Amino acid sequence: MTPDPPAPDRLLHHLGADGVIAMPTDTLPALAARPEAADHLWRLKGRALEKPLILMGAEAGQLWQALDITPHGAWQQAIDHWPGALTLVVPHSGPLARWLNPAQPVSLGLRVPDHQATRALLRRSGPLATTSANRSSQPALLDPDAITKTFPQALLAGPFPWGAPSGRASTVVAWQSGRWVTLREGGIQTTDWPS
Repeated sequence: MTPDPPAPDRLLHHLGADGVIAMPTDTLPALAARPEAADHLWRLKGRALEKPLILMGAEAGQLWQALDITPHGAWQQAIDHWPGALTLVVPHSGPLARWLNPAQPVSLGLRVPDHQATRALLRRSGPLATTSANRSSQPALLDPDAITKTFPQALLAGPFPWGAPSGRASTVVAWQSGRWVTLREGGIQTTDWPS
């Protein structure tokens, strides 16, 4: 049985102590940690460092502030899909890229989920390093009970019930040579985007 969710202040304290939380999103439930503690996510999942994590924020402006960048005007077509099932991989170097993409710290994946409770948490916590809630190479865990059994050290963010996620990963597009290149098809269709 899923335990009662901790109060938001306890979740924030847990994150501040380099702890991991599990939270719902519109696509798949996510494991999350402060970017500085991202190494905990790789260890928990048994994930290779060559597979980068995603920086998830409450809104686009919060992410741009964290990265200290101004978005390219041509990015707007993609940004218009936020909040939603779209991950943007943008050029970036610096501590965040080194923490979340250590194998190639020249880009960073960004996402704003379409989930009100999680966005409210992200407004308080700041952007978090995230990854799907599953062991590496295993199916995504969609149920809080299954997540608790697999990752007992991760606190579950409420409120419950989480509601049914789409079960489909986000679309991933990367900004390369002045255009968006689709790396993974998901919840957002990009076939009609100009090349």
